[in-house]
Amino acid sequence: MTTHDTFDLGGDLRVTRMGFGAMRLPGSRRGGPAGDRGTGLKILRRAVELGVDHIDTAAFYYHQDGPAANEMIRAALSPYPPGLVIATKVGPYRGPDDPFPSGQLPASGLRAEVERNLRELGRDRLDLVYLRPGGLEAPGGETIGERFEVLAALRDEGLIRHLGLSHVSAAQLAEARKIAPVVAVQNRFDVTLPRDAGLLETCERDHIAYAPYFPLGGFGIPDDARVKAIAARHGATVPQVLLAGLLALSPVMLAIPGTGSPGHLEENTAAARLALTGEDLSVLRG
Repeated sequence: MTTHDTFDLGGDLRVTRMGFGAMRLPGSRRGGPAGDRGTGLKILRRAVELGVDHIDTAAFYYHQDGPAANEMIRAALSPYPPGLVIATKVGPYRGPDDPFPSGQLPASGLRAEVERNLRELGRDRLDLVYLRPGGLEAPGGETIGERFEVLAALRDEGLIRHLGLSHVSAAQLAEARKIAPVVAVQNRFDVTLPRDAGLLETCERDHIAYAPYFPLGGFGIPDDARVKAIAARHGATVPQVLLAGLLALSPVMLAIPGTGSPGHLEENTAAARLALTGEDLSVLRG
């Protein structure tokens, strides 16, 4: 492993740049069947065997008729191996019968959500907590100071090690950084949908991790002729090119693809070893 394969999250948590997102483990959050708990446990254990040491989760990642991501992470991996970093998100509100988050927790509800993550994961301190304001609409347009101040206070108490932001604008990032350090941003981004160019430049300049959600498109693999052609040249799959392209795009980029398939896990983690050429990258950026 070289320093190019890793990133120092917050300056003191070194993680491999190919991580794992736990959202898909409980099953579809859009009305589909629950995931198989046994398969989920195997995927988590295999991910760690393959060198994954950064797992992204949330207490609201659960299926109404099945397992919860946090519960599976604890069952599969606790006692946790040294160096494993678990990141979680707070902010969205999901009621007991909601198939997906339907609102936002007020500032007064964030402590309980942090404590819920601590309890479910069986940890005394959370490595990284993202505040995620808003839904799937374009980020921005609201102040996040009051809610971020709550998380900053919990960080000062020692319940959180580092703070991040998810689905935010450059203005919201600037607002939060006046309150406490931000070590990671998690916005929507893939190589076929390169949003946030200015915010990504800020992250690069200030050594803030950028860990996009939906790195493989989110609602289906993008049908992109450029990506297909590069995959064919390398004997790789389209998802592998999408992930390798992310890692090659910026040294602060962290990939957190999720899956409920053991085969896709192997495929995704292998993408970290796919060496794209300068021509490939020019095509993707162009």
